[in-house]
Amino acid sequence: MSVKRTCTRCQRLSYPAGWWPDGPVCRTCVDRGLRLRGTCPACGQPRLLPGLRPEDGEPICSTCAGFKPCYCCSRCGEEGKLHARRLCTGCTLTDRLTELLDDGTGQIRPTLLPLFHSLVSMKNPLTGLTWLYEKYSPDMLRDLADGSIELTHEAFHQLPHGQAASHLRELLMACGLLPKIDKQICLLERWLVHHLDDITNPDNVQIIRRFATWEILPRLRRIAETKLVTPSNRSHAGQQIIHATRFLTWLADRDLNLAGCRQAHLDTWVTEHPAHERNSLRAFLQWSQRNELARPLKLMPHTARRAAPLTSQQRLALLGEVLARSQPVRHRPARLPRQPAKHAHRHQPRLDVALPRPTGRTAVTARVARRTDPPTRHPNPPRPRSRHPPARPGQPRPDHRRRPRLPSRHHGQTRHRDRNHLQPLRCGGGPAVEPFRTVSAFPQARVGSGQGSRGVVSVRSRSGAARL
Repeated sequence: MSVKRTCTRCQRLSYPAGWWPDGPVCRTCVDRGLRLRGTCPACGQPRLLPGLRPEDGEPICSTCAGFKPCYCCSRCGEEGKLHARRLCTGCTLTDRLTELLDDGTGQIRPTLLPLFHSLVSMKNPLTGLTWLYEKYSPDMLRDLADGSIELTHEAFHQLPHGQAASHLRELLMACGLLPKIDKQICLLERWLVHHLDDITNPDNVQIIRRFATWEILPRLRRIAETKLVTPSNRSHAGQQIIHATRFLTWLADRDLNLAGCRQAHLDTWVTEHPAHERNSLRAFLQWSQRNELARPLKLMPHTARRAAPLTSQQRLALLGEVLARSQPVRHRPARLPRQPAKHAHRHQPRLDVALPRPTGRTAVTARVARRTDPPTRHPNPPRPRSRHPPARPGQPRPDHRRRPRLPSRHHGQTRHRDRNHLQPLRCGGGPAVEPFRTVSAFPQARVGSGQGSRGVVSVRSRSGAARL
């Protein structure tokens, strides 16, 4: 019976997966060592580097390290991790795909050869082999090989396992075996099939299918011709279909249909439903009138809910909350973003307002930034923290010096890792947050715009003034 031992590489207590010259090694360190390739510093040959040189811990090849087990494939001779019958990952992946894509004659189905060559030639064969051992992947490949699943998008809409089917569909589109369609459109078409199955009225099924086929999907395809369809576009299209179905169900519950709907019925429905449902139903009613499926009706106007802009009093109150309220470091820069001087005059308040005054020891005087001032900087910005652990022996050290601390899709902007960390500040309350040490020195704040003001935010204490 195997006994747990301390790994000589990572110093963790686990069952040894191999005994190398430097001692027992766990499974994680074995896999890591068998993935490292390069030029051996001892012999100068480009090989696998699982061993460590005793002098300085540099990775070396198995021959120079004195390995007893051989990690060469019994078929192709490639060094690497070995699987059943002492085959490497690439040979194991080839055999597994040949078995799954067999059409019953011992050969791969000819129409699936592009998929076979694409998977075999992938850069990391271990990824493809791991995918083949998932729950539903082997069954779907066998059904493709024997013809149970046709090479059409409509056939993939009917498959029960959504994520596995979507991944295989994307592989087939990348190989050219299926026509390329935007991912969001594929997800909407798949959802539409199950949505139509849940409708019990056959007349409503026909109307909703026509509405989705001739109105919703063509609009998304036009968007896909110029740019990618976003999940928001797909969600909005799905909401239009859902509310159209609910409207038809509402009519059926009152022994009505779309052709018999009158203005009084539409007005009754409008008074019973919120604004977002009324806005989603407009596209269906307009389409039904254009196609003479409904009578001419006076549609409700589109209503957009927009929050009122902040006044100068509210803006200054928020500024006082940031300066005086105890908040963690990550909240302060988010509420006081850097603003170029050329945009500061747009929101420059003209009032002298006394900000909140908590108990404390020091007074703060905040002056509104003017147009000619430089961008405001935070006095104590948070230090960037590395997301990479220190490199272990035999593992190359990652180079993350040029990686931005907070990457974003938009140029020149940053984002926070926690998307909901500002929710208590937006709502004006929320649970208490950890205190920020520097804020305790800011018990009183005033905003002034005198003639001698140079347009800076300054902190005045017993020791002097410091610009923010």
